[in-house]
Amino acid sequence: RSARLTPFCSAGTRFRPLSFEVPKPLFPVAGVPMVQHHIEACAKVPGMKEILLMGFYQPNEALSRFLVSAQQEFKVPIRYLQEYAALGTGGGIYHFRDQILSGGAEAFFVLNADVCSEFPLQEMLEFRQQHGDVHSFVILGTTANRTQALNYGCIVANADTQEVQHYVEKPSTFVSEIINCGIYLFTPAIFQHIGEVFQRNQQELALEESSNGWQRAEVIRLEQDVFTALAGSGKLYVYKTDGFWSQIKSAGSAIYASRLYLNQYSKSHPERLAQNKPGGPVIRGNVYIHPTASIDSTAVLGPNVSIGEGVTVGAGVRVRESIVLHGASLHDHTCVLNTIVGWDSTIGRWARVEGTPSDPNPNDPYAKIDSETLFRDGRLTPSITILGCSVTIPAEVVILNSIVLPHKELSRSYKNQIIL
Repeated sequence: RSARLTPFCSAGTRFRPLSFEVPKPLFPVAGVPMVQHHIEACAKVPGMKEILLMGFYQPNEALSRFLVSAQQEFKVPIRYLQEYAALGTGGGIYHFRDQILSGGAEAFFVLNADVCSEFPLQEMLEFRQQHGDVHSFVILGTTANRTQALNYGCIVANADTQEVQHYVEKPSTFVSEIINCGIYLFTPAIFQHIGEVFQRNQQELALEESSNGWQRAEVIRLEQDVFTALAGSGKLYVYKTDGFWSQIKSAGSAIYASRLYLNQYSKSHPERLAQNKPGGPVIRGNVYIHPTASIDSTAVLGPNVSIGEGVTVGAGVRVRESIVLHGASLHDHTCVLNTIVGWDSTIGRWARVEGTPSDPNPNDPYAKIDSETLFRDGRLTPSITILGCSVTIPAEVVILNSIVLPHKELSRSYKNQIIL
């Protein structure tokens, strides 16, 4: 019987302007909300009792609708628990420990919402039975290249037993190529270790006598505060996966995550992939099209394209490596490359909207996506083009490597700009 929860990530600032309209975990990746991939994986685990979503978001209508439909589809109770303040990766689960343990769970998974993965949860359970004792904890790990590993939590493990001997979050020098994937298997015993950190925080704050200290004692980071202390104690193990994994920190990484999931659909959800049919559009590679979308038969879509609900695609339109969100309209002969087209946006005839992909190095099997900064040397770094919701692009213009905030009506071409 395993309960499980997904901490919703923070406010999704790097995900703007898309996170203005919808909490980042509900942003569609490969046709379904980002967090639905997590829920699907959890619902497949035998004995899964309940799924808890946790975060600092104010619950809204979109979240409520999603929870109702996901419960019906996956036949498992799903609840949202709202933190009163952002409590960190460990503080949130410690705050709601009574809720997590109320069903008498023997073990539970914790998954960060902003990762995309094959989620080998069943394999993690089997690994724990073979390696640790019933009270041990398991981190999902994967291999990164030497330079990129510095951007993640790095794990040094015993080669024979896979016991974690050393854990360093974002080290300044090379520690290990095995990185933390933000997916964990815990038993209720973890709360004792988090509780010790909480107690220590309270004592330190009492000495400082700072005025707003009550809140800060509850902010606990699993990685720096708990794993670093647990490493070498015989209680923490790493299960290494060769399956796909990526973080979804920025809008550019959402397009890459969409590609990874679309690729997986050929095995897991072939019904979600569009096929070439007489009288239908030309499909190249993996493409998801919502059943309510209207696509002209002369359009060419793919590879790695996701078309949302109620989208209209006109004659001769070319779309590749892009996500087109619900209600958008692409008029005849538009060209959309490496772009996220926001909800209810319109692109005029013969316009070209293009971004620069921020893909990992294709020649390095262990390369991860770089969490790119918006600016470098005072200039906007070329990346995916993002149109916020209800943006209007006129006919015959070119929009290149730009971010357009919601409700903008453009009158000309733009290149390398944020249009406020």
